[in-house]
Amino acid sequence: MVRTNPLGLPIGSQTYPHRQMIRDGNFAGLLDTLKSIGVDAIELCSPFGYAEFSSLSDGRNVGKIIADHGLKCESSHFGLRELRENQQRSIDWAHAVGITQMYVASLGGSAPSMDDVKRAAEEYNRIASVAAKAGIQQGLHNEGFEMSTVDGRRTYDVLLELLDPRLVKFQFQMSTITRGFVAAEYFTKYPDRFISMHIQDVEAAAAADGRVVQTAVGHGMIDWAATFRAARTGGVKSYYVEQTMELTRASVAALRQMPT
Repeated sequence: MVRTNPLGLPIGSQTYPHRQMIRDGNFAGLLDTLKSIGVDAIELCSPFGYAEFSSLSDGRNVGKIIADHGLKCESSHFGLRELRENQQRSIDWAHAVGITQMYVASLGGSAPSMDDVKRAAEEYNRIASVAAKAGIQQGLHNEGFEMSTVDGRRTYDVLLELLDPRLVKFQFQMSTITRGFVAAEYFTKYPDRFISMHIQDVEAAAAADGRVVQTAVGHGMIDWAATFRAARTGGVKSYYVEQTMELTRASVAALRQMPT
């Protein structure tokens, strides 16, 4: 069967929306389900920073379960606090699983000053330097802190200037289009700064009312053809559907129909 998924990359799933199955001790069952709907790769969350993932603390066993299901896992999210307090433990776990990319969802609170942003960037550059020496690519997602403004500018844009491009890559959250953050624009403006995407689509009518209502890929307001064209410029090497299981199923099917 000819694979037609975008960029010719494995279709991934971030496991956070399915965390209840992991909390219930059914990690293998989750992987069975994801594999059956066409997922090729998963992204985890750290057992030290995310309570729902605490059962996955045996990295070697986790890596074996993933491999036994015919899936890949090179990426995981980590809590900023755990990296501050015991980064080496997190790196050791990543190595045991086979993870080579470590992301943090956000670097701080929702209303920073410029000094706050500079301090956050300095700290994260230090964290990323340690990760790089261990053969790990550090990355940053975009949540509350990154969505804020500082001195009339988007904090996200300031961070793109302050974070070392050799040490920190970015993972774009597609649903932030409802806040005016358009992936294709960022990928084009900042070539090779991005390495990953979290895939969601959102309803245009809801967004017009200031709400974020997710829908399956291709049923919302995102221009996916433009997104994936620009993703090559941005440097994207992986993408993960981050939605409920129902929407994940529909979005994976839609991605399977897109050209490489």
